[in-house]
Amino acid sequence: MTSTHQAPFAGANALIFGGAKGIGRCVSLEWAKRGARLAVADIDEAAAKATAEEIVAAGGKAVGIAANIMNEASIAAAVASAEAALGEIDILMNNVGGMLNGHPEDIPMKEWQRIVELNYLGSARASLVLLPKFLARGSGHIVNTASFAGLYPYAASRVPYAASKAAVISMSQNLAVYCEPQGVRVSCLMPGPVMTGVMDSMTSWTEDCPMRGPGKETSLMLPEEVAVVLSDGMRDGRILIPSDPVAFDIVKRWAENPDAFIRAKIAEFAGGDRGNPVIPDAVKALIGGAK
Repeated sequence: MTSTHQAPFAGANALIFGGAKGIGRCVSLEWAKRGARLAVADIDEAAAKATAEEIVAAGGKAVGIAANIMNEASIAAAVASAEAALGEIDILMNNVGGMLNGHPEDIPMKEWQRIVELNYLGSARASLVLLPKFLARGSGHIVNTASFAGLYPYAASRVPYAASKAAVISMSQNLAVYCEPQGVRVSCLMPGPVMTGVMDSMTSWTEDCPMRGPGKETSLMLPEEVAVVLSDGMRDGRILIPSDPVAFDIVKRWAENPDAFIRAKIAEFAGGDRGNPVIPDAVKALIGGAK
């Protein structure tokens, strides 16, 4: 690998909350491949340690740590453990998130609050532990995971989720405006449809509520592909990093006439179009092999 490909990862210490499975696991492996040392933090400590062991077996340096992003003391302890194992943290990724499904009137307020606490405030909690340290030394990189659902309207079957991801995008952009002049970089990963296990633990609050997707312009991606897109975007100094650039083409259409865009979505769903993404043949083969 060239040094350009490795930067900003070669020799960096990275802490990933939600780094044990799915996109987080693949980002952990990708960053390690590019020369970073990893602290893999996850509520599933066994999975965090397994991902770390996979990195070590490939010749990298990593440690698996238990962490609950809903608890400030747990976050502080995870940061302390990461620093003890690796040294000063250079890159923080907030990748913890949860999903739900259902009509908004069927979703209890406690679930709205849980999703906001997990998807949005969880990222804020972890950032606030390391941000003062980054600013004090004039370097560091915060990476937050959002979603296409926070970029443009389609996720009518998971309104609290979409709202929380929109908040993450807004937070990331404003943090960039504040932090980058002080030497601290900020990036926001915005995945579209990705083949992960996130829906395996998803609660649906409305029976037979269709899961509405981002549209047939999008494609179902593998988490390994998303990890490469994120890493390349960070290397290139990008702030907003969609898993597929088609997201920005869609946002341009929304910006031209937001009302018309929203009404077109209403008509699509009324006509039975659920907004399912295209599934590439390579992904179909993997799905078939998993059955």
